[in-house]
Amino acid sequence: MINERKIMSFISPQTVAVVGASQREGSLGRIIMSNLLSGSIAEADLCVVNPKYKRVLNTACYATVADMPHVPDLAILVSPAKTVPQLITELGQKGVGCVIVISAGFLESGHDEGRLLEERMLREARRFNMRIVGPNCLGILSPINGLNASFSHLMPKKGKIGVISQSGAMLTSIIDWACGRGIGFSHLVSLGDMADVGFPEALDFMSSDSNTEAILIYMESVHNARRFISAARAASRTKPIVVLKVGRSDEGSRAAASHTGALAGSDDVYQAAFDRSGLLRVDGMRELFYAAASLTSVGPIDVENLAILTNGGGMGVLATDALIKEGGVLAALSDETIERLNKVLPDSWSHANPVDIIGDAGPQRYADALAILQQDAGVGTVLVLNCPTAVASSTDAAEAIIKATQDSDKCVLASWVGSATAETSRTLFAQHGVPNYATPEAAVNSFMHLVRYKQNQDILMETPPAPAKDLQFDVDTASKVIATAVAEGREWLNEWEAKEVLSAYGIPTVETRMARTLEETVRFAEELGFPVVVKVFSPDIMHKSDVRGVALNLDSAEAVKQAVLDIKRAVQQIMPEAKIEGFAVQHMVDIKGAHELILGVKDDSTFGPVLLFGQGGTAVEVYDDKALALPPLNLKLAKDMVSRTKVYRLLKGYREREPVDMDALLLTLIKLSQLVVDFDRLVELDINPLLANEHGVIALDARIRISIKKTVKKDRLAIHPYPQELEELLHLESGKTYMLRPIRPEDEPELIQNFEQLTKEEIWFRFFHVVKTMEHNMAARFTQIDYDREMALVVTDQYRHVGWKLYAVVRLITNKFEPKAEFSLIVNNAIVGQGVGTLLLARIITYAQSRGIEEIYGTVLSDNKTMIDICKKAGFEIKVNYDEPGTVDVKLGLKHKE
Repeated sequence: MINERKIMSFISPQTVAVVGASQREGSLGRIIMSNLLSGSIAEADLCVVNPKYKRVLNTACYATVADMPHVPDLAILVSPAKTVPQLITELGQKGVGCVIVISAGFLESGHDEGRLLEERMLREARRFNMRIVGPNCLGILSPINGLNASFSHLMPKKGKIGVISQSGAMLTSIIDWACGRGIGFSHLVSLGDMADVGFPEALDFMSSDSNTEAILIYMESVHNARRFISAARAASRTKPIVVLKVGRSDEGSRAAASHTGALAGSDDVYQAAFDRSGLLRVDGMRELFYAAASLTSVGPIDVENLAILTNGGGMGVLATDALIKEGGVLAALSDETIERLNKVLPDSWSHANPVDIIGDAGPQRYADALAILQQDAGVGTVLVLNCPTAVASSTDAAEAIIKATQDSDKCVLASWVGSATAETSRTLFAQHGVPNYATPEAAVNSFMHLVRYKQNQDILMETPPAPAKDLQFDVDTASKVIATAVAEGREWLNEWEAKEVLSAYGIPTVETRMARTLEETVRFAEELGFPVVVKVFSPDIMHKSDVRGVALNLDSAEAVKQAVLDIKRAVQQIMPEAKIEGFAVQHMVDIKGAHELILGVKDDSTFGPVLLFGQGGTAVEVYDDKALALPPLNLKLAKDMVSRTKVYRLLKGYREREPVDMDALLLTLIKLSQLVVDFDRLVELDINPLLANEHGVIALDARIRISIKKTVKKDRLAIHPYPQELEELLHLESGKTYMLRPIRPEDEPELIQNFEQLTKEEIWFRFFHVVKTMEHNMAARFTQIDYDREMALVVTDQYRHVGWKLYAVVRLITNKFEPKAEFSLIVNNAIVGQGVGTLLLARIITYAQSRGIEEIYGTVLSDNKTMIDICKKAGFEIKVNYDEPGTVDVKLGLKHKE
């Protein structure tokens, strides 16, 4: 955790030391010193450490860190890698808390020496509670604060965009590109190899920074997936985040053992993480800036439809093609809009969208048409295009558009095509804050970023439906199956074991018998009833169909015998080294009218377990129709996952084919997600095929791989799952029993209902002002929490049923930058007077201790005597808050729970 003081030392230091700077022309240290001095750092506030010099650039130079006359807010190291660990020690002893390590030659070198140097550097930094940016980085620039603590060749102007980059070379390219176009920044952070400070800390800072309205990220990799996603999800709720992630190719998936492993490449997993976090991904630097420029200069759009206003029909068609290709929607103009346009446009105008106002259109025609389009409720954004002509001034048209945009809140984008005659207009647009683009395609691309940002925000705030009933899982049965395999040293469960695990989690499977001999195979077939399926059973065979190891629709004992012989012969020919241990026998399921699907799990090296859904069957890799998602899932997330596949359109039904039982399919995904949450040993899983039709779903084949290591990684999920261990039953004095548990997103309707039942006094005590209604956005914020950053415990009826209620909430929100947390508590009058408030406060204190929080605090109205008494009993320190009359501050220091 990086506290606020240290953040300010990185981006707005008052004093700086450069360790290792030299007089040599062109050296990194000298360049960094020049950049510092040309910005906000005065000579008196800058010192240099290098035993070779007395002065560098007229700045006092000291032989050792200990010789520095004061403790600098920030130290910048440009000395050789082998000297860095010792310098970190000396800086820590001096009292320095923030260091930028420019030097390279650590873990990124690929050598043991570099790895050991980085380990020593971090070990020494932790001794002194020091934070490090780098190593192998460009440095930090903060135009808002006039700071250039980097070796960048340019200092960009002030702006509203924050940049976080792993690559120093990419950051200088971004700076150069932006400076040539007048684009400004709030802060630019080069993280380098992220040995310490990484994306989570940078995102937390920029999301809290009032000078930053959009965040750009250049990413090569993520080191701590859970902390990254936690920070990204929090930040994306407050401002747009645009990511340029490089390294889309993935060779590793080609060697995967399962269908899921082959389908789920690492870049696909990154995309799933971005989707879950609400981040916008772009494919190049130009798109990165176009997206940022649009999102910072234009407010959020309410309607996703686009109207195109042009003086050239061809350009209008070009823009329309680009829009449809990107999945956008062309606005349908209302009859009233058409009628109004008829009155101000020539008879030859297009009478449709795109609105072609003809090549001789002057400024007034542009202004009139734009004003009418802006008043159409079905139009969310207007894209205005202009092609240069000899009969009308492009500049005059631009001035008319600029004036029209000032009279309306509706989003307007512009694209004045050409070069010689368009530059003046583009400059005018830039001066007046109208987003403008060199081509219609670029403008459409930026519009689609606005659309996707809106969609991301809608998805983040959408309330998931609750399952019709609470799901129950037989964890003990699944545990015994997995424990047996671990004890025997087997990574792969056999088919019968895999189906036993799935059945324990309520996933329907076809009954399977494991036969060791030919006679057993025939007997099991007769008991199950013909027709049957016979499959080879071998720990050496991953995909049975690859060795012709599956025989279908066997309708007699003789057919079964022949199938066994044929399978043995085929395996001997194709994979003679495989050991056949027997045959799986199951009843032949009638798949007529059913869809073959695949469900899977892959353990990604960065993000941990990832879920996969798609079109299944033997040609699953050929179809390559899949969607990935990070667990845990709820019904909304499961539906989003399924809807991203092509097969989804078939699952909804077509022609005379009935739609599948979508509820059963989505619940199967949720059950699979819970299986992943419950078992840290689960490494890989395939259900292929999962048959789905209007009657439900059933798994025909399944494969599960587990880890047989003595210890397995805990907290391997990239997203903190629902903490079921905090659930408990409360037996109150009234004789009634209630459930105490963490809040869930599905609780939103009940939270709103509980709010509506609160008295005016209870609302006043909780919110300190009159709140008449709890709108969706507020309720979603309270229920869709990140369990890594906050906790809310609720008291509800013991069982979910029609009319069930939520009665009390205690909430704890951690500080991003310090080990502190703010709490709040509210109890419905229906259960007051039974010690619920005292109990809830005790539970949240215990929880805070378990999370390493050192202090919890809150503000209470002086009139709220009940809450003050509860806090006193719990040992809180009570102080009058003179800055907010009528309130008291309550604070409790905590001892960590071991």
